[in-house]
Order: sequence, then C-alpha cells, then structure tokens
Amino acid sequence: MHNWFECKVSYEKILENGIQKKLTEPYLVDALSFTEAEARIIAEIRPYIIGEFTIADIKRAHLSEIFFNENGNCFYRIKIFFITSDEKSGAEKKTVAQMLVQASTLKEAISLLEEGMKGTMADYIIATVTETALIDVFPYTVQEQ
Repeated sequence: MHNWFECKVSYEKILENGIQKKLTEPYLVDALSFTEAEARIIAEIRPYIIGEFTIADIKRAHLSEIFFNENGNCFYRIKIFFITSDEKSGAEKKTVAQMLVQASTLKEAISLLEEGMKGTMADYIIATVTETALIDVFPYTVQEQ
C-alpha cells in the first residue's frame, strides 16, 4: 500500500528574460513517514535545482490509486463515488475515493481512468475532475534501497 505525501519545494529560478523569481512547486512522493518524504523529495529534486532550495510544506495526499501515462504532461485529480447497496435496508451508499491520472487533456484523463477501472466489479460515478499543479510523482522503487 502506498502512502503519498505532497511536498512543496521553494527555490529561486532565473527565467528566460533574466529575472530571478521565487517558485514553489508541488511534487508527490511515496514514503512511510513525513521524515522519509522529506528525505526522498530532497534526493529526487537535488539533481534538477541549481542552488539552494527548501521544503516549504509536506502533507498527506489521500489517494486510492494513481494511473500513470508516459505521454501525459499533467496530473488530474478525479473524485469518484463507489456505489454499493445495503442488503438489509436497500439504501444506496456512496464511498468517496480520490484518484490521480497522468494525462495530456481532461478527456484523456477520464478515458484513462475508465480504462484502469475496467476490471472493477463495483459501480462508480465520476464526481469531479480537476487539473493539479503537481510537477512530478515519485513512486517508491526497490532500487532506492
């Protein structure tokens, strides 16, 4: 099971027009704790940022699933409701789940989610689709040990 943490990294970047601008960019890392998330984001970001940077914020990201797509350049957060029926009362029950999909367009994100959910026996409906500001996602891999 994955524990996702959203980490915000602040640093100063020199833009193409020569102006120095302070940026804060969000990333997602898979870690066991806040401490490990901080260590992992520092290790992942260090090769890409020249100069100093700080970790401005770390918070848990409550995601049930992530669907990766190498061709996607954006990450979309999709809120879905799993629909179940209570056998005793017959009432419908909706359970919320948050998914993250890497895609190039909103339409592609929905399509990739539906493709990924094909084998699911549960009924679901898509409640919202939102483009996130995430720059990259760093899942845990065995090679990092």
